[in-house]
Amino acid sequence: MNKTHLPVVLQNLSLPVIASPLFIASTPSLVAAQCKAGIVGSFPALNARPAALLDTWLTELKRELADYQHAHPEATIGPIAVNQIVHQSNDRLEQDVAVCVKHQIPIIISSLRAPPQSMLDAIHRYGGIVLHDVISIRHAEKALEAGVDGLILVAAGAGGHAGGLSPFALVGEVRRFYQGPLALAGAIASGDGILAAQAMGADFAYIGSRWLATQEANVSDDYRNAIIEASAADIVYTNLVTGIHGNYLKKSLIAAGLDPDNLPLADKSKMDFAAGGAAKAWRDIWGAGQGVGLMTDAPTVAEVVARLKTEYQAARERLNIVSQ
Repeated sequence: MNKTHLPVVLQNLSLPVIASPLFIASTPSLVAAQCKAGIVGSFPALNARPAALLDTWLTELKRELADYQHAHPEATIGPIAVNQIVHQSNDRLEQDVAVCVKHQIPIIISSLRAPPQSMLDAIHRYGGIVLHDVISIRHAEKALEAGVDGLILVAAGAGGHAGGLSPFALVGEVRRFYQGPLALAGAIASGDGILAAQAMGADFAYIGSRWLATQEANVSDDYRNAIIEASAADIVYTNLVTGIHGNYLKKSLIAAGLDPDNLPLADKSKMDFAAGGAAKAWRDIWGAGQGVGLMTDAPTVAEVVARLKTEYQAARERLNIVSQ
């Protein structure tokens, strides 16, 4: 695939995969493992609590990856990405962005609303890029008008906050007016899925739920086991948890005393991403995508990436044979 339209930081990954930032689950141990495996590793800034911990996390992550590169000069090390929630209730946004600018984090993933010009300018000044996640064409157009450097299309079936559009429709329509960096999210949990995303027109697969069932994920054994035991039929799409529609494990909704078949609609205006708000919403009700049925064990991140590479190459060879 021609990579010339991609920013340099995204051109030399070991696999065209961006690990999505997972509330609570993504901590430095998970991100470090993802980066060491040669893919983009990410975490939400809000996972670092209290806010002062963000600086510590980034300092330690950069040091660990530098040490690993020194010890393994031949290794492909993926870049770090930090997710920033652009919402009026996120009272940490300005401070968290300043910390990322201090560390010159190469990739910022913005969510919910398009980032303000001041945020974009600060990141672009040191050569960083901003990828913005969207669930609709309108959101994609607004983000591009704001000046983001790439889009993450969150299609139906993605874990956590997700849209309801088919990936075929979403990628196809966006590619009619945008030829820049594009990642696709939505139940991608295999190498076949990565290649399918590229076949549709995306540059990267944006993978989330697969990391929940890894040894490095900061989740309880109950959560990890629930992922392994679940199938697509066990995923419920609701806006009750945060005010934004997303996909969650039915088992956790029932454990929280809710009826998955009769969930009320939440008031979107009550969304709260202030300190403690996001973590509280996700602590007991577990996000997961419709690809959970493809996850049957809890390996290390390195093992997952190795499997994805094998599956990805096998899919490429299979299609090449078919086309001959």
